[in-house]
Amino acid sequence: MFLFTKPLRRAGLMLALATTAAFTTPAMAQGAPELKIMAPAAPGGGWDGASRSLQQAMVAAGAAKSVQVVNVPGAGGTVGLAQFVNNAKGDPNQLMTMGITMVGAVLTNKAPVGLEAVTPIARLTGDSLVVVVPANSPHKTIKDLATALKTDTSKVVWAGGSAGGADHILAALIAKAAGGDASKVNYVPFSGGGEALAEMLGGRVTAGISGYNEFESMIKSGKLRALALSSGSRMAGVEVPTLKEQGLNVELINWRGIVAAPGITPQQKTALAAVVEKTVKSQEWKNILKTRGWDDAYMNADQFTAFMKTEQASVKDVLTSIGLVK
Repeated sequence: MFLFTKPLRRAGLMLALATTAAFTTPAMAQGAPELKIMAPAAPGGGWDGASRSLQQAMVAAGAAKSVQVVNVPGAGGTVGLAQFVNNAKGDPNQLMTMGITMVGAVLTNKAPVGLEAVTPIARLTGDSLVVVVPANSPHKTIKDLATALKTDTSKVVWAGGSAGGADHILAALIAKAAGGDASKVNYVPFSGGGEALAEMLGGRVTAGISGYNEFESMIKSGKLRALALSSGSRMAGVEVPTLKEQGLNVELINWRGIVAAPGITPQQKTALAAVVEKTVKSQEWKNILKTRGWDDAYMNADQFTAFMKTEQASVKDVLTSIGLVK
């Protein structure tokens, strides 16, 4: 902040303001910034929902003057990642949502642009995945499914999201914990929960994995049976036991985060981190978390940077065990 202790002539004042602007980020110079958030997926998915929720909360909290959301789908988010890194370099007003699925997609797709190219700003949310089977499935419990996996891992056909994403990782972890062969996991990726649901109800797949909210209506209507949650503890108001409760030592959270472009200055990174922190502490954001059933998994920029390093190593280990990464 600049404090003027005595009157200045107009010319001198204009020069001082121009000098201030030259060394100030757009967010600082203009008050609440005008931002663009890329959702590296099609409308309607988790990253799209997170992006538009941020858009709503940022504006409502006064953290941003305006927020534009753009969708760039493809290859588990890696198409959007490459575009973001190439086009937004050095721009302190652009952000991109991402998460554990992108970590896996970068590895499985051998993406030419990796997550080391972006600037981590914050981890935002986490939500439990749920393992479901059709109502008429012979697998009444997760132990039944585990037995089938141990007997012949390849005969259990899984339906979920992108190859190498959170759903795929969970299927591999369950197979391994059940004593099966993780390298023989039979996983069929679908672009949306609707397609996976149709395959399950049609009897063409054994089990499905997605966020609980994705299958909630089908579970409540009795068309799907929820066998287990992937979180460390039960979801409030949801009578579905966790994998750990049922003897499988597996815990996985489908987390989402926000990153900035490469090439921004430390000051610009700090300014963006402050915008996000103000947003996640707002009542509007807390209301969104409750409505969407997301857990508050906020980490600041430094914490998120360290987390990303360990998470990439963990995901690589799992994907190597199932043969998707060599």
